[in-house]
Amino acid sequence: MVYVLDGPRGARRGSVYVGQTISAESRLTQHLASQTKAGLRSARVILDDTFNKSVCLDLESHLIRWFAGDGEYTVLNGNEGVADSAYYSREDYRESFEEIFEQLRADGLFEQTIPEIENSDLFKLSPFKALSRDQTIAADQILKGLFEDLELKGEERSMSVVEGSPGTGKTIVAIYLLKLLAEIRDWDENEPRESNTLFADFFVRENKDLLEGKRMGLVVPQQSLRRSIRNVFKKTPNLHPGMVLSPFDLGKVEEPFDILFVDETHRLNQRANQASGVLNKKFAEINKGIFGADSPQYTQLDWVRKRSRHSICMLDVNQTVRPADLPREVMLGLLDEVRRDERHYPLMTQMRVKAGTDYIGFVQRLLRGERGLMLPDLGEYDLRFFDDVGEMRAAIRERDAEVGLSRMVAGYAWDWVSKGKTDVYDIELDGERMRWNSTDKDWINSPNALEEVGSIHTVQGYDLNYAGVIIGPDLRGDPMTGEIRADKAAYRDKKGKEANKVLGKTYGDAELLEYIRNIYSVLMTRGMRGTYIYVTDPGVCEFFSRIFCTMRGAREASN
Repeated sequence: MVYVLDGPRGARRGSVYVGQTISAESRLTQHLASQTKAGLRSARVILDDTFNKSVCLDLESHLIRWFAGDGEYTVLNGNEGVADSAYYSREDYRESFEEIFEQLRADGLFEQTIPEIENSDLFKLSPFKALSRDQTIAADQILKGLFEDLELKGEERSMSVVEGSPGTGKTIVAIYLLKLLAEIRDWDENEPRESNTLFADFFVRENKDLLEGKRMGLVVPQQSLRRSIRNVFKKTPNLHPGMVLSPFDLGKVEEPFDILFVDETHRLNQRANQASGVLNKKFAEINKGIFGADSPQYTQLDWVRKRSRHSICMLDVNQTVRPADLPREVMLGLLDEVRRDERHYPLMTQMRVKAGTDYIGFVQRLLRGERGLMLPDLGEYDLRFFDDVGEMRAAIRERDAEVGLSRMVAGYAWDWVSKGKTDVYDIELDGERMRWNSTDKDWINSPNALEEVGSIHTVQGYDLNYAGVIIGPDLRGDPMTGEIRADKAAYRDKKGKEANKVLGKTYGDAELLEYIRNIYSVLMTRGMRGTYIYVTDPGVCEFFSRIFCTMRGAREASN
């Protein structure tokens, strides 16, 4: 059976625990004696004589994830038991899960519907995730290496890298492991635990002792994503918002972290002109504080090395979008280093885009303008090319009404003239007038998001159900050669093309093209269910339309 324990009742919701067992009497007796569950008051038992062990484990995992995503209760479960296994008639059983959810919701245990929960950042960034096979392998190997380091190396330092393309779940691995390590550190040996969970073997006294008193943290370079993760940590036992830092927060700490995860490592900065004079001053001050001098050679990755003993970096070399980001050669050097030390963990399984890994490669080749490009089998993934931006905008509104979390996004090819104003527009195409995102903090969930257009800085690291992508005039198709090139004048992100005076670097057309391609690659891999594309430049439009006409012809022929 599966059971739900909750309480106490009152003006504010309390805690919830979900479990499954073949012996209700003994298991509930154990819970009654538990200190961590002393405040729970109600038990709801879910019985079905067709449920076997696999079904119960699956239902338990679903309920844990839904409770965490709903955010009304504090979930007392650990995250090591959340699984997503295949079993006979799984889809039929999962239909009954929704009925069970609705009964619990009617009884006041959930506030939101399943679609509302699954569209929320609390759900998407929750540590209560079922890991893919390669995520599980990476997590297992990272834990083994980490405990070996803590036991054998003393004050020596280690560096690991989890590498993966967009949608492979790098952020989830970092959050999952932080929660799991905190669980191992804080677990009560008198508490009953499942012995057959994925990471049960790590819950031993020796590991608990190794983690005692250890400082753990997560560096997140992007402001909006950092804010969302802090909100998740605020609602998760054993974690707290103070564990989530900006690179500048990390630079200012005096005592190094024992274990530090770094999300979106490719968005760490080298020494360059920062977004404000205050940050330029802080960069210099931090360099002096850590290294004794403000040398231009130091990057925020060097801060990570100095301010942590054991670092685990989440990295995608192809997601740098500004000259201030870590240089490619630094990231490639880091990869060489961790491969030598056997601390490189690649992720291959596509967790976001339902079209799979082949779609990611297709997008990258499409943006390179490769000839003879063939569209892979996308299954039910909804990939469309529009020649009218108004039609695409209407389609995005329709998808949002159906499943939510559908947004318009664009390359940075228009000035942000509407900033702080309500009577002007930034983007005008095909008679449609649109404004850039009115906020750069959690824009996706902001009230006006559906009527606005998000930039790369509002969506990198996030999931959408559908993305309507406007490819602006910053990409041009050469009418003579057919090559896709960057148009520096049309690219309006000043920080995205300015020279690095501190390092004496200038960036030419080739570097700018790489950044712009990376931006559009990120935008075109946000949509889990579908991506809609509109292109402004005639040359690029002509190339894209040929590919998509071929695609439509192949689909019609197969039908």
